[in-house]
Amino acid sequence: METDQKAGSVLGGTLLVAGSCIGAGMLALPVITGIGGFLPSIGMFLIAWLFMTSTGFLLLEANLAIGHDLSLISIAEKTLGKTGKFLCWVLFLFLFYSLSIAYISASGSIVSSILDDFAGIAIASWVGSVLFTVIFGIFLCVGTRSVDYLNRLLMLGLIVAYLLLVFLGSFHINPENLALHHWKYAFAALPVLIISFGFHNMIPSIAMYLKGDIGRLRIVVLFGSVLPLLVYLIWEVVMLGIIPLEGRGGLMQALDQGEAATEALRSVVGRSWINLVAQLFALFAIVTSFLAQSLSLVDFLGDGLKIPKIRWGRVSLVFLTLLPPFTFAYLYPGIFLQALNMAGGFSAVILFGIFPVLMVWTLRYKRKLPMSRVLPIGRIGLTLIMVVAVGIFFLELAQELGFSLVPANVEVVL
Repeated sequence: METDQKAGSVLGGTLLVAGSCIGAGMLALPVITGIGGFLPSIGMFLIAWLFMTSTGFLLLEANLAIGHDLSLISIAEKTLGKTGKFLCWVLFLFLFYSLSIAYISASGSIVSSILDDFAGIAIASWVGSVLFTVIFGIFLCVGTRSVDYLNRLLMLGLIVAYLLLVFLGSFHINPENLALHHWKYAFAALPVLIISFGFHNMIPSIAMYLKGDIGRLRIVVLFGSVLPLLVYLIWEVVMLGIIPLEGRGGLMQALDQGEAATEALRSVVGRSWINLVAQLFALFAIVTSFLAQSLSLVDFLGDGLKIPKIRWGRVSLVFLTLLPPFTFAYLYPGIFLQALNMAGGFSAVILFGIFPVLMVWTLRYKRKLPMSRVLPIGRIGLTLIMVVAVGIFFLELAQELGFSLVPANVEVVL
């Protein structure tokens, strides 16, 4: 009984899952879904949530079947062999670097906007990215404890800014904006929506945290994914209700220029309290996500390259973590949305979509292990999830090859 009491809390696990989803990706969601309209965007959110929650359950099943104290790399190796382990490494690096590129790219315009609006200091976006990368790179060099304390403060700011933004924004919603719909363009948002529900890297951690308790882990994954869904839908109502689809500062312009939603909001509302709160929310969202991903990448590279994470070893790891994505963000400004698309449509959909299906299929039907089914579906269900995952992969591949689902001009439909 004493062991059970020390096996972590459902609330704590739920917040870990939800917190790993909610972050800087929110800045892209209204822009990437706005082209389809509010009602179609709800449909895409539900599809992405159902898909990612299902694959989260599958990954949890594979995790529990072979031991709840293993990392994702180890799970891949024990189920998919050395090839699976190698691909997991490569995809993890691609995912981490893609997200870092997106965050550093978005940080430039956010920092420059804040300095311009509230201090009257005009700087180029790339200078804003330099300041952002250097300042928060120092925290990464100092160590995990400094990042932890800073992240707690920023998370509090993120929550307060989100609640204020929803409250203030509710007075500016135009119902006509929410009535627009273009179902045929809605599916283009799926890759970014996938990464917005990407909590799967937390599965091994919460499995260890709750000592492999399958009942409580099911609750944690379910409610931990539902919470971001509710946060996102409220966010969509406010942002799509305020920002028009077309015109100066509209969602189409933001999509074309690869800008965050808060930049489009700034163009619409100008200098105001809602703009102040929006810019602070954007900064908090970017920094918290950036710190979490960068810290994970520092640890990942340190373990993989066998570099000690102390003194100059840690400094070199931080340089390896930040220099490549900063270089890409500098050379390709406006890459924020594209980087998120690639992270979701390629890395996340394979790591968190295709891999869990293959893992469970291997354990259930090839090795025939006696295991509890976290997700009670059979071969047909697994095949359907695989088809959806492959479809999202080729959707992103087509868009990267120039076959965009989003036209240059959209006919307004009510």
